[in-house]
This record gives sequence, structure tokens and C-alpha cells, in this order.
Amino acid sequence: MGHYRSNIRDLEFNLFEVHRIQEYLGSAPFGQVDESTAKDILREVERFSREEWADSFVEADRTPLSLVDGELALPPGLAASVQAALEAGWDRLGLPEDLGGFGVTPSLFWATQELMAGANPTALFYLSGPLFARVLFAEGTNEQRELAMLMTEKGWTGTMVLTEPDAGSDVGAATTRATKVDDLTYHLEGVKRFITGGEHDASDNIIHLVLARPEGAPPGTKGLSLFIVPKYLINQDGSLGDRNGVVATNIEKKMGIKGSSTCELTFGVDRPAVGYLVGGVHDGIRQMFAVIEHARMLIGAKSAATLSTGYLNALDYAKERVQGPDLAEATNKTAPRVAIINHPDVRRLLMLQKAYAEGLRALLTYTASIQDRAALEPGAEWDARADLLLPLVKGYSSEKAYELLAQSLQIFGGSGFTQDYPIEQYIRDAKIDSLYEGTTAIQGLDLFFRKIARDQGNTLAALSAEIGEFVKGGSDSDPLSKERDLLGDLVDDAQAHLGVLVSHLVNSVQDPAQVYKVGLHSTALLESLSEVVIAWQLLRHAEVAISADPDGEDAFYIGKVASARFFVADVAPKAAARRSAAESETGDLMDLPVEAF
Repeated sequence: MGHYRSNIRDLEFNLFEVHRIQEYLGSAPFGQVDESTAKDILREVERFSREEWADSFVEADRTPLSLVDGELALPPGLAASVQAALEAGWDRLGLPEDLGGFGVTPSLFWATQELMAGANPTALFYLSGPLFARVLFAEGTNEQRELAMLMTEKGWTGTMVLTEPDAGSDVGAATTRATKVDDLTYHLEGVKRFITGGEHDASDNIIHLVLARPEGAPPGTKGLSLFIVPKYLINQDGSLGDRNGVVATNIEKKMGIKGSSTCELTFGVDRPAVGYLVGGVHDGIRQMFAVIEHARMLIGAKSAATLSTGYLNALDYAKERVQGPDLAEATNKTAPRVAIINHPDVRRLLMLQKAYAEGLRALLTYTASIQDRAALEPGAEWDARADLLLPLVKGYSSEKAYELLAQSLQIFGGSGFTQDYPIEQYIRDAKIDSLYEGTTAIQGLDLFFRKIARDQGNTLAALSAEIGEFVKGGSDSDPLSKERDLLGDLVDDAQAHLGVLVSHLVNSVQDPAQVYKVGLHSTALLESLSEVVIAWQLLRHAEVAISADPDGEDAFYIGKVASARFFVADVAPKAAARRSAAESETGDLMDLPVEAF
């Protein structure tokens, strides 16, 4: 058996029992995929993920990548996994039909991404072409839309090229230059780093989407434009032409996802790096954000998937590993040894992992269901809610997965610290999730300043009202009445926490230093709001489970109720503590001399 443990039962529960996507499958804009087809797709992707896709997981980690004259060859098994996915068409699942895709709902697409990301995240990064094709199809000129079709047909990959050695999170400090040649054609010069998939042989061509500053453009992000820079120039008939002047000049040696080629790219050294202005407009940051938002959602899916398979691996081990007597018979020297799942603290650790793994999946699928709604009912409301949830999916999921994978390893004891089991690789592969596409602190700032303050809290208020209705929705005999009350407390604490930060923001108009207090507690606010949404979703799951299994005879549904109760009880005091910390903040930390650290 391979390393990957999927939880397709819980995915199907989320999609078809909680969000009931079958009620709008088979009708526009998802007319080509009915319920039966959707389930077939999900199950086939699950099988593929467990089998040929997961096969190269270890090889990709243990086979060092190297550049030879600016070229990089993938390990054979990894290349085979990528090719298998391309042949099956799984790279095109998220594309609309007019771009050669399946026309599936976002919720079904993100469920499949969880499966593939959990089985082999390194390989998944080489299936990026359709994402970039979709952006070009939406943003490009007519000629660039034809390039998008070509990318899909030929399986070309793409990259997101933002970061520079002195301009990481501060994207607006980028200095890569774009000199106009004619019409939409430019020559780029500069160095970018940390470019995922910047060089490889998984496809015949790589289409780089590069942020650069045209001559005479203003400083900051407003001066950045987006350019198409192909590895090989493309002839009129779609065939490959000469090598373009973009070259991988270094490959990063990393802690995890080692088989993913993370490169330094140098533009315009030995020959011009020809780039084409996307859409013929200087609107780079907005255009690139279509890629960034997808990437952030993908990282949330990867985090949830990795915690889930880590937990399920630990669960299997706990059922098999015999060690020590039952605690109730610890003084009996002749007591039989038991599987460690019978030990209280092991059960605590397992339920901790189970509740959060299911919680992160619930957050992901709920957000994806809102994306479904945005497609079904076009308008600002659902788009705004999806935007509000995105930093929760990316920021909270990445932090909690990394934290709790350490508890998955703990179940294995010393064996987990070895490469005999996949947990140590899961941990190394997962750490990047809280770092790229915006660190957790940036997600917290984005949540507060862009998604709440700029919106004047309207989108959050609508979500809070919906959660409030759920809190009040139980009957006198409701088996979840205690948990509804705890959810109500959670909402109150999160709202009070938010209120404190809004007060600091208002006060900063007269006293700019007050904004530091916001920065000191915005990540904590992200945690509390994430836990409110997850607790709400898990209690919704528990309601569905109780209705489906009123006599409490089905182990899956029993587990769903247990997860919800455990999660709410675990997070409620944490939200209260964060509120208290925000309310008592003095800001003294910002007055501390640098030398005192």
C-alpha cells in the first residue's frame, strides 16, 4: 500500500449531503456534469491519486534536482506521474468547456485538488498550465486567447513570476524592467527568484507570467504590468521557435517539496527576453491576482489534504501498534498489552487531528460552495464572501496543518522520525504552505484591512447574521444545544476582538502608532474568525449526521458528531483568550529597542 490515505467518504458527505451540489448539477452553467458523472469523476480521481499519482511521492523527495546549462530533467517516476495526469486530462478539470475543460463546479474541482495534493503535491505543481491559460483567456487579446487554447491543447505549463531578491512580500519594490519594442512587445531585464516550476522538462514549453515595470511607470504596485514570456518563442503556426532570453540560473535547495523545481530566473542576459503585454493594458497586479487567489485556495487544499492523510496514517498505526497495558490495569503486571489507540492521550491526539482535519476540509468545501453560488447567481455578494473566506482557507489551514502534523508524528513515536513512514516528509512538505502566496501575517492583514475594513464590515456582517440564525435554530430537545451556545460565545468573542481592532484603526487617524495594535492582533483575529466558520460548518455537519443516523448506529455519522463537539469545545476558550489579549494590548512591544531583542 502506498503512503496516501484519502477520505473520499468525508468529501462525498461534504459535497452531496451537506452542500447538496446535486441540486444544481446538470443545469447551467454546469450542464455537462450531473450527479452520477460528478461522483464518477471524484472516485476515479481518488483511485488515480492513490495509485499511479502517489507512486513518485518519495522519489521526488529523495532524487536531487540539478541544472545543467540552464536545463532541468525531472526524475523518471515523477515525470511519469505528471504524464499520466496529462493523459487522463485531470489537469483540465477546472477549465470551462470553451477552453477544453470539463465544466465542473468549483466545489467538485477543489475536492479533486484535495485528493491530488494529498497524494503528490510536488507533481501537482507541474499541472499549472490550465490555470495560466484560463487567466490569459479571460484577460488577453484575441491573439493571447489563442495562446491560451494552445497551452491547453499542448499541455504547456506556466509560472507566476513576482518575487525578486529584494522584493518578496513587498511586490511593489520590484525592479525588473520592461522596455517597449513595438505595440505589445517588450524586452525584459532583471532577476526573479522562488519561481515554482521555473525550469523543467515536464512540458515542451513554459509560459511565464511576469510582473515587470515599464520604462517611465510610477513606483509601487501601480507601476507593474503583466507580461507573457515563453521559454520558447512561438511561431504563427503554433510550433516552437527560438529559445527566448529567460534562463534558470539557480535552483533552490529546500526543506521540502524538493521535487518541485523552485528557480531563480534571469531575463535578458545573453539574448533579449521577449515579453508581450497581457491584454494590451498596464494592469498587472489586478491581472496577477487571478493567479494568486487560485494559488491561495490550492494551498488551503494542500494543507487540509496533508493533515488528513497524516491523521489517517497515524490512525492506522495506532490500531496496529501494541504497547503497554490498558491504563486502568497499569498496576497489574500480567495485564495484556493493548493497541495504543486504547490509551487516553493517544485518543486525545487522534481526535484532535480528526476534528481539525475534517474542519479544514469543511472550510475548503464551504468556500468552494460559495464559489459555486457565485457562478450560479452572478453578483457582488457571493464573490465578496468567497474573497472574505480566502485568507481563512489559506492562512488558518496552513498553520494548523503544520502544527497538528507534529501530533500525527507523535503517534508513531520514534518510528515517525524516520523515513520508514511518510509523516516526516509530510511535515517538511507542509511548512512552505504558511510561507508562500503571502505569509500568515499577510493573510491576517489582508483579512482585516481589505476584506473587512475596506468593505465596512458588510460581507462579514451578512455571514455573521447567517451564523447567528444557526445558533438560535435549535429546539429544546436539540442534542447540539450546548455546542450552539458555545458557538454563540465564539461569535461574541470574535466580534469583540474585531471591535477592538476597528477602534485602534479609527484612533490611528489621529495617532498613527495605534495601527501597530491592529498588526499585533490581526493574525489572532484570522484564527478566531476561521474557528467560528469551521465550528459552524462542523455543527451543520453534525445536524446532517444526526438526521441521517438518528439511532446512532453508523460509525461515520457518530464520528461526525464527535468531531464537531470536540472542535467547538477545543476552540471556544482560545477565542476568549485572544479577545482578552486584544483588549488588554498596550502596544509596548513596538516601543522596545531593537537591541533588546
